[in-house]
Amino acid sequence: MDIKGYQGYQGYKEQGVNEMTPGELLLLLYDELVKRLLRAGLALDKGDYDLFEASVDRALDIVRYLDDTLDMQYPISRNLNRLYDYFSYELNRVKAGRNKTELDRVRTMVSELRDTFREANKNSQQEAAAAAAAADTAGGQA
Repeated sequence: MDIKGYQGYQGYKEQGVNEMTPGELLLLLYDELVKRLLRAGLALDKGDYDLFEASVDRALDIVRYLDDTLDMQYPISRNLNRLYDYFSYELNRVKAGRNKTELDRVRTMVSELRDTFREANKNSQQEAAAAAAAADTAGGQA
């Protein structure tokens, strides 16, 4: 791919990210986190320790970002903060000990949390669509 094609592709990707809702961006981060944890597990199975460490490091970066962007005025944020601290602690242990069992356990927990956020985002979108439809109906009758 030439440089113009690459720049066009990068611009397209950025535009897509800029048009996402906060819920969609959160899900994108969780999808990437799960992907990095899966990649770390596969690399560990193959004995590719450089890829394993790079994948765990990237997962840690994502967890830190998720933690840094919490709005601490909500009680759920304090709970998520503790959970992210736990993930960071466990991932650092996984990295130091190359422990596949713990890695799989953290990946399962992250996947379940991602699925919970996905369901919440879906419900939120359905509620917004229903509210918009109700407003349109009320506006048409006035």
